[in-house]
Amino acid sequence: MDASTSRTSSVQYHNIAEQPIAATIVNSTFQRQVRHCFGNATPGEFPLSANPSIVLHVLTGCNLDPQDLATLEATCSFFRQPANFAPDNELSLAELAALDMCRKRAIFKPMTQEQCHDLKQKCGGSWKLVLRFLLAGEACSRREKSHAVAGPGHSIAVSSKGGAYSFGSNSSGQLGNGTTEEEWRPHPIRSLQGIRIIQAAVGAGRTMLISDTGKVYAFGKESFGEAEYGVQGSKVVTTPQLVESLKDIFVVQAAIGNFFTAVLSREGRVYTFSWGNETKLGHQTEQADLEPRPLLGALENIPVVQIAAGYCYLLALACQPSGMSVYSVGCGLGGKLGHGTRTDEKVPRLIEQFQTLNIQPAVVAAGAWHAAVVGKDGRVCTWGWGRYGCLGHGNEDCESAPKVVEALSNVKAVYVATGDYTTFVVSDDGSVYSFGCGESSSLGHNTAAAEAQGNRHSNVLFPEVVTSLKQLNERVVQISLTNSIYWNAHTFALTESGKLYAFGAGDKGQLGVELSANQTERAIPERVDIDLS
Repeated sequence: MDASTSRTSSVQYHNIAEQPIAATIVNSTFQRQVRHCFGNATPGEFPLSANPSIVLHVLTGCNLDPQDLATLEATCSFFRQPANFAPDNELSLAELAALDMCRKRAIFKPMTQEQCHDLKQKCGGSWKLVLRFLLAGEACSRREKSHAVAGPGHSIAVSSKGGAYSFGSNSSGQLGNGTTEEEWRPHPIRSLQGIRIIQAAVGAGRTMLISDTGKVYAFGKESFGEAEYGVQGSKVVTTPQLVESLKDIFVVQAAIGNFFTAVLSREGRVYTFSWGNETKLGHQTEQADLEPRPLLGALENIPVVQIAAGYCYLLALACQPSGMSVYSVGCGLGGKLGHGTRTDEKVPRLIEQFQTLNIQPAVVAAGAWHAAVVGKDGRVCTWGWGRYGCLGHGNEDCESAPKVVEALSNVKAVYVATGDYTTFVVSDDGSVYSFGCGESSSLGHNTAAAEAQGNRHSNVLFPEVVTSLKQLNERVVQISLTNSIYWNAHTFALTESGKLYAFGAGDKGQLGVELSANQTERAIPERVDIDLS
């Protein structure tokens, strides 16, 4: 069961007098005319002010949003008053409710009291802000939930119970099954049995898996971060190995880009390693240096909830008291850093355009050459290299700053995924839209009619509904697509019920479905034979 759906309550009930059922009936009959919710006169049949723990139980049981708790506190003095019971007599009911819901989160449970206090101060001194930080991280990277990763040539799927499956290319041992033989059938990584995996990251020839205890396991090319086909990383690791350099960091997410790897700690700090010299990522290091180094500059004291890696650049979704924001660092070719220029950034820099657009970023995606964000209000912004129409603006122009995709103005988006000149958007009703490069049939628009007309690989300049997914009558909750310039792309669609569908290139078995003789891709989504629910 996901931590987010846990119904276990740590609320302690206080001063709730036991009453016979008959007395309760009498009260409800004869005191109905003096019923007061907050008991500012004579408490009626629901004496909430006399028993604030009842209110706290309601607040936590309903899993209210941090914004809702803040609204209650701002509009009613009752919720601002000290609750006068453990764990902190001085906290208001709204703050106690937020703390109680924080304690239900999987990554919060093992934290010491000192670590919890430090996180609270880093988030702005409020448990409501800590709760917002934790919930945002779970939502945008699907931590603690099932997900699939369509990597370059191979794929990883993680079930809601924490089981990890691998399939596809295996020339560097990136499937983690002890061999270097490719395999199209999804198989569990047996050496990780008993270890719950909460997140996966995939690069060319390498895989990283993160456990619920913050440990990182890596396999494939030994050197995580070198050039895709560089001289480093010639040694291969065919079974998951604990990354010793990260053993003192509680990791919750990893992102593998070209020339570098990044990890995100439980406390919201970003670490990178093996990106080379010249302070390209806020710290000086040699190319052979595999020690994780914390990002310096603007993100040193700002908690990050999600990281996304593209070709030589990194995006970070940060959580500040004033709201969510996006920072970028690395190569600015094509304008993919979003600052209105095409220059490189050696330290993280705030993308200011979202403030101009009045958009609160909620999910960030980094493609090879372009990027995208979904706002809290459901708007979608794209920027970077617009080749093949991957920005969705009806042309192939570059955009060096985030620009709203007007063609999706009537759609409330909740998720976005980017690849090598391709983009997918998931709406709140589970519909999926895609645009960009149609190579390898990875956009999902290749119906039988399109194939008969000979345009099965045509590019799409504006967002179009992926009808082949619509016909599944399944609500899609996640899309993953290949994010590499060296491999033909494939795409995964994960449904709410835990079913995984694949389409696109499958020449190395990365789709998880068997192809017929001389077939190299699948144009129509096909069910992968694993249950991720």
